[in-house]
Amino acid sequence: MYLLDTNILIDVQRGHTPAINWFSELSEIPAIPGFVVMELVQNSRNIQQVRKTLQLIAPLPIIWATEADCVRALSDFTAYHLSDSLGLLDALIAACAVGRGLTLCTFNIKHYRVVPNLLIVQPYQR
Repeated sequence: MYLLDTNILIDVQRGHTPAINWFSELSEIPAIPGFVVMELVQNSRNIQQVRKTLQLIAPLPIIWATEADCVRALSDFTAYHLSDSLGLLDALIAACAVGRGLTLCTFNIKHYRVVPNLLIVQPYQR
């Protein structure tokens, strides 16, 4: 099963054809971390964009980090923030994926590549 990173949903929101095609051809509904929803809302400039974001993610299961995921995220963030620019939310998103054995769909390979046991895929061409 796939877990979607913020940049995938931004591509869908912007109508990027490869993203739309990939998303529409999925045989299984992907999940989304609650942190990604929060990032999308944070990037909204007005209430209309917030509503569009909530409509987009409405059919997707939202998952949250468990306590074990948060411990993993803290460990990874501490180890890789300074050396590899792993961000706080990226560490939490990665920990959600690792904790559930999900493949993270993202184009943020540079930051995520250092996270142990994280499966990453770039699902379409940009």
